[in-house]
Amino acid sequence: MATQTSIAPAAAVPTALRKLYLLRFAFAALWAAALFATADTLGPLSATLLVLYPLFDVACAVVDVRSARANDGPVRGLYANIALSTLTGIGLAVAATSGIPAVLRVWGLWAVTAGLVQLIVGAVRRQLGGQWAMIASGAISTLAGASFVAQAGKDDASLSNLAGYAFLGGVFFLVSALRLKRTDRQA
Repeated sequence: MATQTSIAPAAAVPTALRKLYLLRFAFAALWAAALFATADTLGPLSATLLVLYPLFDVACAVVDVRSARANDGPVRGLYANIALSTLTGIGLAVAATSGIPAVLRVWGLWAVTAGLVQLIVGAVRRQLGGQWAMIASGAISTLAGASFVAQAGKDDASLSNLAGYAFLGGVFFLVSALRLKRTDRQA
């Protein structure tokens, strides 16, 4: 009986992460399409979309923390992600009143820091499988964030690259969802 109890929580982790990652992919794809359609200007719709993205990230991280805590998993990086994404939502709301370059700077800083956190969380969870995509996504996010900050200083600064960044991040979540070990079937 004790063995069965110890298997159930371990099996729940990949299942919960798989569902969360699939949701994140779907959201990122829809969000990217909506932002791309409004990326030429910084109006009320694009500003709302910009703030919504990190707030969705906060909600996903809260779900992830609950799952990780219930299964004695690491949560420190997830708490860091919640704090970073919350501050980013606030920062983007303020930056949207100053224009696209300010938005790119805030988003870029978030991409760098959140990418480093994602890389670390993926490395810690690598035994679950499917985490190489999260590790790669974290590394790419860090580099992309630096490019957003650089782009903010150019005359042709646009939000369209943020849509591509979000979609690519969603694809990495999809890959991770599909590659997570199916310990619930192996148990």
